[in-house]
Amino acid sequence: MEIAIFSFWNILRMKKSFFSLILVFGILLTSCQNRQEKVITKKIQYDVPIKSPNSDYDWWIENISGPQRENLVQMILKGALDGKYQAYDYFYKPITKEKVSQILFDTIHREITDKTPPYELKDTIIINQITWKNIEKLRFMEEWDIDQKDLSFRKKVVGISPVARITDASGNVRWQPLFWIFPDKNYLKKMNQNSDLAP
Repeated sequence: MEIAIFSFWNILRMKKSFFSLILVFGILLTSCQNRQEKVITKKIQYDVPIKSPNSDYDWWIENISGPQRENLVQMILKGALDGKYQAYDYFYKPITKEKVSQILFDTIHREITDKTPPYELKDTIIINQITWKNIEKLRFMEEWDIDQKDLSFRKKVVGISPVARITDASGNVRWQPLFWIFPDKNYLKKMNQNSDLAP
């Protein structure tokens, strides 16, 4: 008799668990159906400053505070240099970690006038090493969806590129994107198969 009662309670518990599972599944299904997601764009690219251009701004405007910025940029650079993250050039072709290392040395060819007579022009190569301190922007490539019901956005980062601020000997500033990293390995395949996403 005890065995029969035990079995009865086990069956009752299993039925309760089963109905609870169905209820949770129903709620999840309903909440998913209530979302009216629409793709805004499958590919958008833009630069985000991560070091404030103006010290008068609030700390969070166009800025990530120093230690967090350093950690983030060093993680990206070190990961690409160590081969932990596959890096790609601006035509989305894979590059080696040795090529990444070369990219981090900015080479400029210039003609410089001698400071002493006869003031001849000399071909000069200026080499600057790019470090985490030069990375003041990140370029993002993203997919955007929107829920039409409440205008909530979902952004998926599909590509990241560190952008270095380079100042030449004349004081001219230029922004140099270094390489791409694609966290979603399948995104490049989709990009190659879909003409809307192709470069």
